[in-house]
Formats: sequence, C-alpha cells, structure tokens
Amino acid sequence: METQLTFDEIKEKLQLLQDYNPAQTALGILEKNDGKLDTTFDELWHEKNIPLETFSPPGKSFWKVSLEVLRQELCGDEGFRAQFKEYTKNPGSAPLLTGLIVSMVTISGLPIDPAIATIIVL
Repeated sequence: METQLTFDEIKEKLQLLQDYNPAQTALGILEKNDGKLDTTFDELWHEKNIPLETFSPPGKSFWKVSLEVLRQELCGDEGFRAQFKEYTKNPGSAPLLTGLIVSMVTISGLPIDPAIATIIVL
C-alpha cells in the first residue's frame, strides 16, 4: 500500500513549517509527486547522488528498508518516543514537528538530510 498525503495535508504542513527551509524543499517535491511519500523520498535521496541499490536488497524498496531500520532505532529511544507522543497530542505545533525532524537527523545514526527526515516523519 502506497503512503500518500492529500494536497490539503501538504498545504497544512507547508504553512506549519513555513520557517523551516528543509521542510519547504521536501514538501514542494512532495506536492510535485502528488503526495506520494515513497516517490518523494527516492527523489530526495537521488538528489544526494547516492545510489539506492547501495542500501537496499534486491526486490525490496529502499523506502521500506529505511522505515524498518529507523523504526527499530527510533522506537527504542525513549526521548524520541516522548517527543512523538507530544506532537500527536498537538499536531498543529510547528516547534514540536520541527523538533521531531531534527531529532531524527541527530539520533538516526544515518547521514540523513533534514528534507529527507521531513518526509520520513510525515
């Protein structure tokens, strides 16, 4: 099943994260890709000139592999889980959402660009 945001959801996040440039970049590409998170993730990754095949086993999408690895890493981090719970209580909070994105970049242990982290968090 494809993960996708509606144009209204994208507009809402664009407004919410208007002062966070990496998110604006990510959301612009997301809008261009009709809200398709996996397609946007792949495009952002390609912009960094890193071949997806380097990280993804044959027959498995890099998007899914990345999400599996990050879930294992991030769900075990109590601080990140607490931040995520706070954000879900108040999804209209730009500081909480931006904090989640920055935390993901910091604790993931991977060289993730903030624009890519934005798509993963969304």
